[in-house]
Amino acid sequence: MAGETLVTVVGNLTTDPELRFTPSGAAVANFTVASTPRTFDRESGAWRDGEAMFLRCSLWRQYAENVAESLGRGARVVVQGRLRQRSYDTKEGEKRTVTELDVDEIGPALRYATAKVTRLSRAAGGEESSSWTPEPAVAGSPPF
Repeated sequence: MAGETLVTVVGNLTTDPELRFTPSGAAVANFTVASTPRTFDRESGAWRDGEAMFLRCSLWRQYAENVAESLGRGARVVVQGRLRQRSYDTKEGEKRTVTELDVDEIGPALRYATAKVTRLSRAAGGEESSSWTPEPAVAGSPPF
């Protein structure tokens, strides 16, 4: 969608992804990624950690279940998604604003690790298991 802020973050999961289900049965996974920039200080010859950024992330449906099963606390990940800002009122009546990431893609960072990918069959988690089903094409109509 035009105008959305897309970001890619490399960091570590602070906890195991929390998998929950909505009343309608849709899975949602929530987790936090911590990303800490490092710079090399030439004077001291040592690496220095910068200010850590903690970004709350969420994803839905089969993707949420796959992530909850595959990734855990401490895993180094590459996450891409759309930044969302929302406001809410606390129980004390204070107005709060948070920035979160709606995840489009996530995977293990492989700089310091290896991973074995297991592809799911379409029936087990592919696009066909989505609650969205495309309408059948009508012969002779344009494909758009």
